[in-house]
Parts: sequence; C-alpha cells; structure tokens
Amino acid sequence: MRAFLDKFKFHGLFIKMFMVTFISIISVSLLTSIFMIQMSERLFMNTFSITNSKIINQIQANFESFNYSVVTASNNVMQNGAIKGFLTKPEMDTVSSLASYYQASQQMERIQSNVAAYPVTMTISGVNKKFHSTDSYYWPSSLEKLRNSILTVNTLIQPKKLIYQLDTENIPGSSHDDPVIVASRALMERTSGNQYGVLYFAIKESDFKGFYSSFTSKGNDVVILDSKGVVVSSNRHDLIGQEEQELLSYAKEIEEQKLNFKDVNVLGSSSLVLSEYLPVYDFYLVNLINKQEVLKGIVDFKMIALISIAIVFVALIIVFLISRRLTKSLTMLARQMSGITTNHFDNYIEVSGSYEIKELGRAYNYMLDELNDYIKKLIQTQKDQRNAELSALQMQINPHFLYNTLASIKILVQQGNKEKAAATINSLISLLQNTVSNISETISVAQELVNLKNYVFINHVRYGEQIVVNYFVADDCYGYHIPKLIIQPFIENAFFHAFQERNDGHIYVLISREEQALVCEVVDNGVGMEGYDHENPAHSSISTSHFFSGIGIRNVHDRIALLYGEEFGVSIVSDIGQGTRVKIRLPLHKT
Repeated sequence: MRAFLDKFKFHGLFIKMFMVTFISIISVSLLTSIFMIQMSERLFMNTFSITNSKIINQIQANFESFNYSVVTASNNVMQNGAIKGFLTKPEMDTVSSLASYYQASQQMERIQSNVAAYPVTMTISGVNKKFHSTDSYYWPSSLEKLRNSILTVNTLIQPKKLIYQLDTENIPGSSHDDPVIVASRALMERTSGNQYGVLYFAIKESDFKGFYSSFTSKGNDVVILDSKGVVVSSNRHDLIGQEEQELLSYAKEIEEQKLNFKDVNVLGSSSLVLSEYLPVYDFYLVNLINKQEVLKGIVDFKMIALISIAIVFVALIIVFLISRRLTKSLTMLARQMSGITTNHFDNYIEVSGSYEIKELGRAYNYMLDELNDYIKKLIQTQKDQRNAELSALQMQINPHFLYNTLASIKILVQQGNKEKAAATINSLISLLQNTVSNISETISVAQELVNLKNYVFINHVRYGEQIVVNYFVADDCYGYHIPKLIIQPFIENAFFHAFQERNDGHIYVLISREEQALVCEVVDNGVGMEGYDHENPAHSSISTSHFFSGIGIRNVHDRIALLYGEEFGVSIVSDIGQGTRVKIRLPLHKT
C-alpha cells in the first residue's frame, strides 16, 4: 500500500489538472441544465400566471354575483313591513302571534327566491327576541347563542354594512367539520336609523367553495382570507380556520404594489401567489400555484440528467487523454527530484529529456547553487545581527540603571550624610562589579539577590524605609543562573511609580521553579494600572504608560526573547488599586 501511494504521488499534477477540468465540466453542465430548467420554469410560470389571472377574474365574478343576490334579498327584508312588525311588536295573544309569524315566514320564503340559486339559509332576529329561520336544522344551533356571538357583535358595530364572517360556533350538532360562512346585516329604520333586528345569510363552506372549486387542481389551490388573515374558505380543508399572517402579507403586498404575482416559499412549498382583493366581502382571494407539482409533468428531469451525464462522460475521456500526455514529461522530472534529502541542498539532478525538461533541470541545479550561497550568507548575517542587538541592549540598560543610582548618591552628598553616602557608594561599586560586563553573561540567583539588596539599600537611603522589600526564594533555586539586570528594572519601577499616591508599601520578590522553567516575580501593592494587556508585554502601554516609562522594562523582555526564544519572557498583570505583578519566565540553567 505504501509503495502504491509513493508511486501515485508523482502524478499529482495530472490529478490536479484532471480534477480541475472534471469539476469545471460538471459545474458547466449543471449550471447550463439549471439555467435551462429555470428559464423553462419562468416562461411556463409567467404563462400559467396569466391564465390563472383570468381564472381569478371569473371566480371574482361568481362571488360578486352571489353578493348581488344577498344584497338584493337584504334590501327586500329591510323594506318589508310584515317582517319589521314581526321583529318589533311586543308579545300578543296566541292568534295574533301566529298570524304575525305566518306572514313573516311567507315574506321570508318569497324574498329567499332572490338567493334561490344558492344553498343559503336566511335567519332574522328582532329586538323583541323573536326570530325566524328558513332552515333552523341547518343553522343556527341556538338563537340565544347567536345573539351573544361575535358574529352579531361585529354586525352591530358596523350596522350599515353587509359583512361576511366565518362561523364555527353556531353549527348544529357536535361536529364542526363543515363550518359556515355568514353574511349579516343590521335591520334599521330608514328614517330614524333605529335598529330593530339582525339579518343573517348562512352558507356552508363546502357550498361556498363551489364558486371556485372547478378551477382548482393538485398544486393549484385557492385560499380565501379575511382581513385578519384567517382562512375563511379553501379547497385545502386543513387550512380553514387557520391564521396565515404570512400569506396575508403577500396578498396585501400584491394589492398595494399592483403586482401580477409573487414567487415565494409559503405553506411549506415554493409557490406562485396571485391575489385579488374583494372589497364587498373584505376578503382576499388568493391563488397558490405549487411550482413543483405543476412543473412535474412539464420538464423531463430524468432525460436532462441522462443527456448531461453522457456529455460529461465523453468530455472527461478527452480531457484524460490530453492531460496525461501533457504531464508525462513533468512526472518523470518529479521522480528525479524526489531523491533530494530534506535540508540537503547538494543533490543535483541529471539534465535529460525534452527541451522543456532540460531547461527546468538546469534552472533547478542553478537554484541549488544560489541557495547554498544565500544560506551561508544568511547564517553569518543572523549571527552578526544577534550580537549587535545584544550589544545595543547592554548600552540601553546600563545608562538607565546608572542614572537613577547616581542621582540617589548626589542627594546624599548634598545632604552631608557622609556615612550613608559611603555605604551607598559601596553598594554601587558592588553592583557595578557584578553587572557592568558582557550582557550575555549570567549570574546565580544568590548573586542576583545580593545585587538587588544593594540596590534596595540605595533607594532606602534616598527615600526612606517606608517601602519594605521582602525576598522569598525556593531552596533549590539559588544555584540557577539568570541574565544580569533581569529583576532590577522592575524593582526600580515599583519604587518610583507604584507608590506615588502614598508613602508606604510592600514589594515582594519571589523566585521558584515551575515545571521546566525558573519563574521570578516582582509583586507590589501600589496604585496599579488601567487598561493593560496582562498577557502581552509587547503591548503599547509598556512604552506609553506613566508607570512603565523607562526603556529597561521593554529591553528585559527583548533580551529574554533573543537569548532563549519566544516561549520565555515577561508577562504583567495589573489593575487600578490592586497593585502590579511582574512574572519573568526563564529556562533552567546551572552554569
């Protein structure tokens, strides 16, 4: 298996060329097929939408014809004196009541002839609590329930308007599988405007959908929405009574923007939506065309797929033959170059083969010559640069330290304190003996502690002993070596800047081992810093903050990175009022 894979890798260029071409051919074939299908779909859908627009107009005409019959019947009821008397006169003797009821029922049967073409039940209810229905078995289930229903409430709110509503409450029987659509209107006196009853026209939803059911088919649905988005009627029975706000928003958008249709995802499928507003009903007549169902019999996807596969197969055979021939020479050259050992630049290849391969071989051998010369020069340049950087850091650190120390001695001499001045000079001499030398040299932790104590003594002489320095060193750490002037700059900055707002405080020097590293920490309880990047000593705050204003702190981190690598260095944690913790991470060295 290994030998097979090694042999196979020399054909990488051929494989890449073939795969790129393969993907390109597949992509072009797919995109072409998709675009063709989409163009066919778009053309068909545009034609289909035009046809359905005419169908919607026909359905709208059916609704208007039904509404005209209902309006005519309702006007006849309002003009009929016998019906008005039946609904307004108080309770009379039995004979008079029967006579009034008979006259009202005769008039109702006569008026119902206006809507005889439709299976409609007419019901009247008066202020005297009398009512009459042409088919009470069909609707309503209870007069008392009807009077208190939302149908009646909405009707009385708009007494001058004939309103259409879906009713699922007043249906006789326990089953509400066939709801009723009710057109209702308040009965009013023309002169005074007093209401004396309510007129209802009830038609089963199954009969109501007869106005449009002949125009529907699988994937071509009709949905009637009221102004609240409730489905009043539909050939999809599962939608009736559901609130479809999304579909309502599309219908309103089509109406407001005068669109022919909208292509959207609605009710779980990609559909064309056509809509027409029916103002007399306050309904939206929506036509949903399911694109997938309608196009299923129009586009032969299987045939298109077979033709595309055949074209791709022939193209791939041609591409394979051409690509193999073009890359054969390069494969041979790759085999020759594969013998070169990693990081060894003295293995030259034999120049042979075609003109192009020979030129590549000569260029490769020439590149090896130039590369060898460049590597030698680069190594020497890096060595010179490293020495120069370390020397520059030494020149920066020593003046920084000496400036602060000599300033302290100057103050002591001015004060005439010769003993302290002499002791301070002795401490300075001791510091200089151990620090002013090659910066790359290291000293033991024990010697570094001596230097730190001398430095702290100088600062106590100058500023007093209110700032106390304590040392905590693990017993197994005294013998490890560290670079000179690593800890002192942080002690210095703590003295000069951490206690600006008060005269006393503590500085702790802690040295311990942490896995395979030596960790030196300088901790103070001073003012701290705000907005400091705790984990990045290279943050701009290290050079701009008033707290770390010197170059010594920056150079400590750079020295450690140059000497030991980026995994070692300085990290700082500080917060306002919480003090500052400086952590120096160094490798473990005994000498």
